[in-house]
Amino acid sequence: MSDEKLYIVLMGLPARGKSTLALRLRDAFQKNHISVRIFNNGNLRRIYRPLSETSSSEFYSPENSTARELRKGFARENMERAKAYLRNSGRIAILDATNAGRERRAMMEKYLNDYPLFFIECVNDDEDILNLSIQEKIKLPEFSHLGKDKAIKEFLKRIDYYRMIYTPLKVERNYIRIDSLQNMIIDEKHSDAIPFYERLRDYLVTDEVKNLFLIRHTETEYNVANRIGGDPPLTNKGQTQAAALGRFFKGKKISYIFTSKKIRTVDTAKAICETQDDCRIISLKEFDEIDAGICERMTYEEIEKKMPHVFKKRGADKYHYVYPDGESYETMKHRITQGIKKAFFLNRSANNIMIVGHQAVNRMILSHFLYRREDDVPYIYVPQDRFYHIVSTQNKKLFELKRYN
Repeated sequence: MSDEKLYIVLMGLPARGKSTLALRLRDAFQKNHISVRIFNNGNLRRIYRPLSETSSSEFYSPENSTARELRKGFARENMERAKAYLRNSGRIAILDATNAGRERRAMMEKYLNDYPLFFIECVNDDEDILNLSIQEKIKLPEFSHLGKDKAIKEFLKRIDYYRMIYTPLKVERNYIRIDSLQNMIIDEKHSDAIPFYERLRDYLVTDEVKNLFLIRHTETEYNVANRIGGDPPLTNKGQTQAAALGRFFKGKKISYIFTSKKIRTVDTAKAICETQDDCRIISLKEFDEIDAGICERMTYEEIEKKMPHVFKKRGADKYHYVYPDGESYETMKHRITQGIKKAFFLNRSANNIMIVGHQAVNRMILSHFLYRREDDVPYIYVPQDRFYHIVSTQNKKLFELKRYN
């Protein structure tokens, strides 16, 4: 119904993905011609108070009664703005703040009583993600007067203060608790009829990527010798291919390039990163190539000759066969999925995302989006002179293999 209206209240500790989720929800509803606006307490705080004050962890101490009243005042102002918005032409008001304590949420429930109110709690305790998220947070102007180490220390202390009053959603009438890394519902409760509920819930659990550029590292010495695994450098041809990739993507804004921990993916990424204005390489162990165990650094011909039983068994069931002291495609699946989730979480505010991986790794990433029988996954075509461009949203699916040279 066109007269349905809703308050969405985000909550969770800092650096758990609340603001990026708010932006994603806003974009999703706007695409469906639903008027929506975000009301962010942090924006008011940074406008009305000196940055030297709001960057200090002591501004968030539960014992700092003066700062506590200031922050409550910003919350009230945003509630008034949200209420006025829905009383006029707005249909969804998203209130974006930590809202960690039950006292604050009770105040919101009491004041925002003219339309249904729905809480979304973002939960994520992955240490890698938290550390990387904090490194992004301290790039904000709020921390520009602090050195990096001091900024990280202050932000971590801020989290500790919020943790002291943190109370998970439970007594509230309508809510979802979501693992914001996995896009997985942990708990939910809806005592009232919630407008847009099915659309909202479906969107929360959907992996979306506007543009994923999936690249295999360029040629290495082991590729030439037909050896598997190891950590070989790029050949001269590989360096030329990497430079060509850099030129190809120069006109596209790439904020992050995700790689494995291996030299060949990092060096390929460096050549691309050098042509970007503001780009960062993030190496994740989750994207390391399949571990061939005792067969690492061998050629397939050597494996067939020296370990015919290994060669034969793997050839008969390539997806499930585990290399002795190593992995199989099947056992890689969990870590590859985790890598994808981490890359998406860190890159949610950007349109373009790039992963520079390996042959087996990229096959597993492709299988995350494309339906393939398990037996067929180890044979997905992953060349070194082309890349996959993937779009996967609720409204659009695109998979194309493109040349860059």
